[in-house]
Amino acid sequence: MDKALIALVPLLPLLASTWIGFGILFGFNRGESGERHTSRVALLATGLSLFLLIAIDVHVIMNNASSHQIIAKWFGSGDLYFNISFILDRLSLSVATLVSLIGLLSLRFAVNYLHREKGYQRFFMVMTLFISAMLLIVLAGNAMLTFIGWEMAGVSSYLLIGYAFNRDTATDNANHAFVTNRVGDAGLVLGIFMAFSLIGTLEWPSLTRHALRLPTLQTDLLLLGFVIAALAKSAVIPFSGWISRALEGPTPSSAIFYGSLMVHAGIYLLLRMAPMLEHAPMVQFILVVLGILTALYGFLGGLVQTDVKTAFMFSTTGQIGLMVISCGLGWFELASWHLLAHASWRAWQFLHAPSFMHMINRPVRPAPAWLQNKPGLYTAALQRFWLDNITDGLLVRPVQQVAQEIQEFDEKVVNRIVGLPGQIGAVSSLAEPDRGKRTDHITRGQGVLGHLMQTIAAALHRFEEQLVLKGSGEGLIKSLHSIGNYLLRIDQLLTQPRYLWLMILATFVVII
Repeated sequence: MDKALIALVPLLPLLASTWIGFGILFGFNRGESGERHTSRVALLATGLSLFLLIAIDVHVIMNNASSHQIIAKWFGSGDLYFNISFILDRLSLSVATLVSLIGLLSLRFAVNYLHREKGYQRFFMVMTLFISAMLLIVLAGNAMLTFIGWEMAGVSSYLLIGYAFNRDTATDNANHAFVTNRVGDAGLVLGIFMAFSLIGTLEWPSLTRHALRLPTLQTDLLLLGFVIAALAKSAVIPFSGWISRALEGPTPSSAIFYGSLMVHAGIYLLLRMAPMLEHAPMVQFILVVLGILTALYGFLGGLVQTDVKTAFMFSTTGQIGLMVISCGLGWFELASWHLLAHASWRAWQFLHAPSFMHMINRPVRPAPAWLQNKPGLYTAALQRFWLDNITDGLLVRPVQQVAQEIQEFDEKVVNRIVGLPGQIGAVSSLAEPDRGKRTDHITRGQGVLGHLMQTIAAALHRFEEQLVLKGSGEGLIKSLHSIGNYLLRIDQLLTQPRYLWLMILATFVVII
């Protein structure tokens, strides 16, 4: 099997996402007239990935050729090195094939579902980015490549939860989910650090093999970071609060993200670490306890829901809890089959959710009598066991406060040291010359660097007035104003959530 073909599986959807993004920037696929071009690019890339995966599946089955393929060396410095590698075994290939299939069906569903939506192209751009991320997570041959896919999936999730970014509810829910998942990302970073420190490699086969030789305590510490990442991504207690907020996005993204694919990414990570979990009884015990709590949370919360999507989501949470229990008990084969079956079934349910709302004409089924007769438990279920409030208090609000304090520090300390005004938005003289008239607090330098910059600025100003502007007249001033307006528009665009993916992709390109 050609290694280049393996690399194309996650690369094709990523290229499609990049192409659609360029189309949005340069205007060749905007509006209703660009919908067909956008959908064809997304469907073609995902369909080709599925076709390649089927060919790889057949090759592996016919030749019994499960393998760990190192495509290229990505980075190396002394003992530190990272490879671009892929693992081809029953688990990775079966889940990857399902990811491509469900992704293709969800994209095809979205073609009609989102027709004439203002964010049509943006939706397909992020969806193909997510499909690429999931394929990378599943096929990655080492923990570093898994981390890259993990982050891409997190960014995609943030952008689609905040799809209707003009609504406060959407942006608040996107921020809540994003911050909560950053805890899991920190756990994954911890696991990668511990793996490299204790074992010296991040390749999954070598990592799981050498981890068995470590003392029990070191194995537990190594697993701790990966387990935290898995629990956060799959919305296991205590991280379950964010997933119900994630339903703010469009139905196709709910189906592929939280109903069938991304919610199972944590379970897949646990299955990938199965050999290590078998030698860590304390971690397995924790998984069983948290799995039971998550299953009960999903069961009780689902009994009091009044809308289709939220009821499906609580059911999904309960099923995830059962999978975690299976992993904790060492029933990894059962958990893998459960993952595949549940992902398929839940994708079908979520994609049919709009039809269910039209087909069902009877009132919502009330909560069972035994639950209504227990006021305390019934209230707790209605309030979703206050997990949203707990997460807000412990994670989201502290992060927001830190961000606000950093911004205030920049405005009151850093900006004054370098001679900038307290508010960055006050400097816009090129774009708005009338508003940009010089005032004392802008022109007077602050600090040593400020006075130095003021002296240089005064000299340059005299040079402009005497030599440049007098020689070129008003034309140069208008040109400068036009450039200023153009740069200001670019700055305003980059502050909007839907352009965050461009910065993330640019970071990956520079790293690679």
